[in-house]
Amino acid sequence: MKPQIFGALLAMGATPALAQQDAADCTALRDTVITAGHVTSARVMPAEGTLPAYCELRATALPAISIEVRLPMEGWNGHYYQAGCGGFCGILGRADASGGWVNAMRPGLERGYATATSDSGHFGLSVVDGEWAYNNPAAERDWGWRSIGETHRVAQAMIDAFYGAASDRAIFQGCSTGGRMAHVATQRYPEMFDGIISGAPAMDYPGLVATKMSWIVQANTDADGNQILKPAKVPLVAEAVMAQCDATDGTEDGVIEDPRACDVDLTGLTCNSADGTDCLTPEEQGVIVKWRQGPVNRAGEQLYPGGVPEGSEPFWGLWLTGFEQGGGKLVPAFATGFGRYMAFDEDPGPTWSPLDFDFTEDPQRMSAAAAAYNGDNPDISAFRAAGGKMIVYHGWADAIVTPYKTVDWYEKAAEAAGGEESLQENVRLFMVPGLDHCGILPGPGGINAAALDPMTPLEAWLDGGTAPMSIMAE
Repeated sequence: MKPQIFGALLAMGATPALAQQDAADCTALRDTVITAGHVTSARVMPAEGTLPAYCELRATALPAISIEVRLPMEGWNGHYYQAGCGGFCGILGRADASGGWVNAMRPGLERGYATATSDSGHFGLSVVDGEWAYNNPAAERDWGWRSIGETHRVAQAMIDAFYGAASDRAIFQGCSTGGRMAHVATQRYPEMFDGIISGAPAMDYPGLVATKMSWIVQANTDADGNQILKPAKVPLVAEAVMAQCDATDGTEDGVIEDPRACDVDLTGLTCNSADGTDCLTPEEQGVIVKWRQGPVNRAGEQLYPGGVPEGSEPFWGLWLTGFEQGGGKLVPAFATGFGRYMAFDEDPGPTWSPLDFDFTEDPQRMSAAAAAYNGDNPDISAFRAAGGKMIVYHGWADAIVTPYKTVDWYEKAAEAAGGEESLQENVRLFMVPGLDHCGILPGPGGINAAALDPMTPLEAWLDGGTAPMSIMAE
């Protein structure tokens, strides 16, 4: 997609892969002038572990998008790699602090890419803090889409100033909200990225976080405001589901290959007391029925594709029910922050609760959010016409970002492209059995994000190789 602009280096008889800079070249970038922004710091970071020495730049794209750029001090491969962020973002470089690769610059930097990420345009106390968006449409716009393009713009200015050449390839990688950003990029910036990796994409925030997550909360709250299904009962549910679903794929291996093939009946576990851990009350079973169904309005119309998948029970503590020792239960936190400050055309503010969500009236009150945030348009013809390649992956055991939405998007994208065969020239979908949301927690057999490597097959695809058949790490 990008023209190769290597004149300056070629004139010196060098290539980007052999370019080498010193500390003075890095610190001098503090004086780089960029339109509608400024550089705030520049320093050399020494090589550590698998990461090479790099020039670390902090910059601001006006009004308030904080950006970090990492430029290899030597061995730059001539390419650019941009990472998304998770939740409501707001914490610059959070993913790189974890040591993993999801939403991190690490995979690019390890391979010699110039890399960048951003906080998406605001500072947050946590990734579930949505107060920054309160009556702040400019910040919502930056979070929704503008930070993607601004991060790219600032990073390219730094690359050109440091190496004297533009990058000749651009890759974007993100999961969850980062996956939403990946899909938004295909719509808003169809020629910006040659390759895109989208994991567990939360591509419809009003449908997912406001509607579906409020449904989750309301289903598990009794008339007195108490939680119905508690953490102690989750192992019982998980055991029953696995016993009934494990063999649906023909192999009993502790992994549910496709939850759509499961038809679980928990009535054999019925009891009348909520005190024991070896049975389920009708009220507790009712929670699970609603969770499996997903949100509907008063007319019974489905508002979001599918519900909580079978096989996700081992991860319910983190996302849905909380843990017996405390912590977890992030779905209510996301639903609360989003509904108070980010979802509605008029923000209700800090008194709003997911229990207030009206499944018949409220979906129509989120048009501005849908326009600013969503990336679920299945028509990616402009990205495909530009030659872009996209790998989409999602865990079948994802309890927070329902995998059925990703399957629904893929099927509609295939229809829009004139058939799956045509779509697969540019897009490949990988549904991973047993995988938690973005592979955060280990699933059956220990499968998590570390078991995946979408970068290697994407690079091979971009280099003219065959389309990927797997994203499992070797």
